[in-house]
Amino acid sequence: MQEYKNSQELLVEIEKTAKLFIAEFDSLKEEEKNIMVEGVDRSPLQMIAYQLGWLNLIMKWDADEREGKEVITPSPYHNWNQLGGLYDSFYAEYVSYSLDKLIEMFEKAVAEILAWVNTFSEQELFEQDARKWASSTPSRWPVWKWVHINTVAPFKSFRSKIRKWKRQNTLL
Repeated sequence: MQEYKNSQELLVEIEKTAKLFIAEFDSLKEEEKNIMVEGVDRSPLQMIAYQLGWLNLIMKWDADEREGKEVITPSPYHNWNQLGGLYDSFYAEYVSYSLDKLIEMFEKAVAEILAWVNTFSEQELFEQDARKWASSTPSRWPVWKWVHINTVAPFKSFRSKIRKWKRQNTLL
């Protein structure tokens, strides 16, 4: 996993990888968003919904903690060993949106996560136990690692998935 020296490096990497990921959707047609292809485990809609779900979820954990609410990760309805159900809830939440609207929502969510990360001090971002929600698993990750795992890492891996999806889709 990539390590960052400061919040600015993390912010730059989030922005860069988000742009590369979402740019892959520019050439897709609306009628293609739900197509599944062999060798790719998600449709284009599901790929964006996954990103939106996690972006919103980690910011919600932090907002809930700041409001004094109990934060149950990953959600009150899903345990860590039930992530498939969590992902299905993300897909269901975004299934009715057009591809253009999903892209717009993704870009807005990325802007929000960048602004949110900017609210943290370097200490809050990089030290363990700065947030209860971030320390709620045995790994006790600092906030930056949660951010990386739910932004940069999936933006990169899902960029590969959408590129493979596009190659496979041309074979249909």
